[in-house]
Amino acid sequence: MPREKSRPPQEEPWENGWVRDTSRAPGTRRLWLAGALAVATVAACVTAIALNDEPAGEATDTRGGKALSDDETGGLISFATPSADASPSESGEKGGMRPESASPSAGESGERSASPRPQGSPSARASASAPGRKPSAPVPASADRSVSSVNFPDRYWHIGGGLVRLDPVRGSESRQDSTFTVVKGLADSACYSFATADGTYLRHRDFVLRSERSDGSSLFRQDATFCARSSPYSGAVMLESVNYPGRFLRHQNFRIRLDPYQDSDLFRMDASFFLVAGLD
Repeated sequence: MPREKSRPPQEEPWENGWVRDTSRAPGTRRLWLAGALAVATVAACVTAIALNDEPAGEATDTRGGKALSDDETGGLISFATPSADASPSESGEKGGMRPESASPSAGESGERSASPRPQGSPSARASASAPGRKPSAPVPASADRSVSSVNFPDRYWHIGGGLVRLDPVRGSESRQDSTFTVVKGLADSACYSFATADGTYLRHRDFVLRSERSDGSSLFRQDATFCARSSPYSGAVMLESVNYPGRFLRHQNFRIRLDPYQDSDLFRMDASFFLVAGLD
């Protein structure tokens, strides 16, 4: 019986009698795998597009048919949309201090104090001894008056060297310099201004009361206007600045100044004055 010739190894040349099998196209398995991968890719893309087209927040639970929120779906990321009424934050005067409404005019030699204007008027304070917004007794306008102190009744406002001091009476000239004509306020007719015999007015500058001639400016009119407020001492008044609410005329070292209200008996005495008949 003839001996069957075995298949030669592939590394042997074809001249040994072995011939390749050409009945099947080469790479068939690879083509099938590539086709299956392509179909799977297309299906994944279609599914992703369908999910993305579904409105956010309306994903339906296939188990119960109820709407799920974005947090419950777990697979989608949502981005918050800014509110229509949102506005950028404003940088502040938080804490910022308002600028003074009254500023020195160009012709004035003195500069105002840099201390801030006190917040609120004394009438808004809780203390029962704080001065009220109305005087206990109205001051008659266009009348000659002298101003004496509650705690120094023998001393009066007196002009010396252009400044107003609290001095005792020293003769007829001193009486004339201690007598003023009370007129309606230059900046507020409900308040008062003090005119002198030589045509000047009492005004505060650098928070010190002095006698100066009017320059016609709005600043001068405000500096020369004071509003009478009630005092805890019968018959006395406290004089508040119209352009520095919360600051009152008071004597300190016998000089008349404009100082912030202080809740103390000493301040209330120093800032309370009697407007009496003129001395001259």
